[in-house]
Amino acid sequence: MVIDTDVVIVGRNEIVREGLSRILASEGFTVMAAVPEYTSEIAGRDGTMPQLIIVDAQTCDEGIEDCGLLRLAFPNSRLVMMADGYDMESISRAFAAGVDGYLAKAISCAPMVGALKLIMMGEKIVPSQVVLAMTDIRANTGKIDFYAARMTADLTDRELEILGHLVHGEANKLIARRLSVSEATVKAHVKAILRKLQLSNRTQAAIWAVNERLIAA
Repeated sequence: MVIDTDVVIVGRNEIVREGLSRILASEGFTVMAAVPEYTSEIAGRDGTMPQLIIVDAQTCDEGIEDCGLLRLAFPNSRLVMMADGYDMESISRAFAAGVDGYLAKAISCAPMVGALKLIMMGEKIVPSQVVLAMTDIRANTGKIDFYAARMTADLTDRELEILGHLVHGEANKLIARRLSVSEATVKAHVKAILRKLQLSNRTQAAIWAVNERLIAA
């Protein structure tokens, strides 16, 4: 049982909010509020700050935006985003926005409660499917001589810069805005990076960069 853990649930679906509230209450959490959208006034009337905030995201972009605002408003609260999708890019952006955990909505009750308990203990949680996917990627890319690839890749300074943004899970549109270039230019650089590293997608490129300590995660 979790004792004295004050929780706020943010989500537009009333049925989901009610369901989560009942599940968490049965597990010893104290649901302070279950509200349809972000508001800076979700703290308790006595000024009590939530220890845990769960965001039921309608879309990944919307959820990440809400999480960013909530992190600014409640810097000491544990923050969890629940979403339908769990691709690497969305998860990276969510953690960059300040979440402590990213859960797939398909998760069943017991694993969800277990994940929330771990998050309250300071652990970072991602969907198990993502961990398995990363393991598969590492197994597939392990056939490449990474040292030789690094020595022969001949990445330009701009390509290295963009590779750094890929490590942080940023989309082409955001990278283009940060670098003041067109999105088409970013796409061309990403394509060149993948060709030079002999990889098939941006996630593999990001993992390669971190594994090779070329760019810090």
